[in-house]
Amino acid sequence: MTKRKRALIFTIILVFACSMALYGGGAKEVAPPEVEEAAVEQKEAGVSLALDPPEKIVAAYVPIMKFATMYVAAERGFFKKYGLDVQIERVKSGTEAIAFLTEGKMDVGGIAVVASTWNAWSQGMDLRIIAPAGLETMKNSPTKLLVRKDLIESGKVKDVSDLRGLVVAMAGGPGSGGEYLASKGLERGKLTIRDVENVRIGNADMQAAFENKSIDAGLLGSPYADQAIDAGLALPIAEDLTPGVMTVAFVGSGKFVTERPEAAKRFALGLMEAARAMQGDQYLSKENVAAYLAYVKTTEEALRKGVPVIYDPDQVIPVEGLRDIERVHRENGRTAYSDPIDLSKVIDAAFVDWARSTLGK
Repeated sequence: MTKRKRALIFTIILVFACSMALYGGGAKEVAPPEVEEAAVEQKEAGVSLALDPPEKIVAAYVPIMKFATMYVAAERGFFKKYGLDVQIERVKSGTEAIAFLTEGKMDVGGIAVVASTWNAWSQGMDLRIIAPAGLETMKNSPTKLLVRKDLIESGKVKDVSDLRGLVVAMAGGPGSGGEYLASKGLERGKLTIRDVENVRIGNADMQAAFENKSIDAGLLGSPYADQAIDAGLALPIAEDLTPGVMTVAFVGSGKFVTERPEAAKRFALGLMEAARAMQGDQYLSKENVAAYLAYVKTTEEALRKGVPVIYDPDQVIPVEGLRDIERVHRENGRTAYSDPIDLSKVIDAAFVDWARSTLGK
């Protein structure tokens, strides 16, 4: 081929390439920035975020709605999406969950943050709070401190401070979550549990106790508080006792969080994605309701009538609320120690922090 012919062919090719670039004939389209970002995120979620091979996590739970982010993450495939095979096993109580975690039989568990938990941490229990569970509602909480209606109508009890020396019932025993909530109610009148005669009565039995006047006041949760009010037996004297406080949490065993941090990160990521899929009207979406019913013994009707549980979409561990819980149990004399616990030995927020940085706020 002559130099002249080669030059002509090169010119034709160059002109064709330029025309394609100008008019888009077969040229690569440039996607908008948001589309490119979404593609990058999808690629990361499918490649860098998913563990390969998948890792198995054994998680303990008590069947209550405050652990529902885990139910949704499992049933809607969020854990699987990030390369986790999460085996969820029901336990009788948080105490049993703690035993399995400390023995290395389980990796993660949902537990109540009560006096016995704080005592265990003070003695070196190797568990860490790695993510929040459901939070106490900000307003219209179904848990209320009620007083017998006749005591209010007679004027004997005008406010919480008038409960001094009276009989106050709560479902939990010493150092329980129920006692903590009752203590927060009594604080409204500058009282402590030592200023009243506290008795332990189950929620379901309190209506009868109000009726036969064996108690003067009581801390009741849903639906028992409303039942006592509707029956004309009691009236609320303190409500919305602990807005936004976390009384239960997801904890990881020390072995799990130190030896398998990547799995712990993905577990937190799955919980966070679930929490975000449970906000607003989506709380009672078909998929979410099915997930709740797979783990909690309730009905769809009850879920729709009940007050929704709060799940923080950013999964921030509420440190100040935890500090308050520890303080109340300690001041109530329910702990085996007297100085405040260093919460850095209790909380490891690195996993939810990583999940938040990954998904964005």
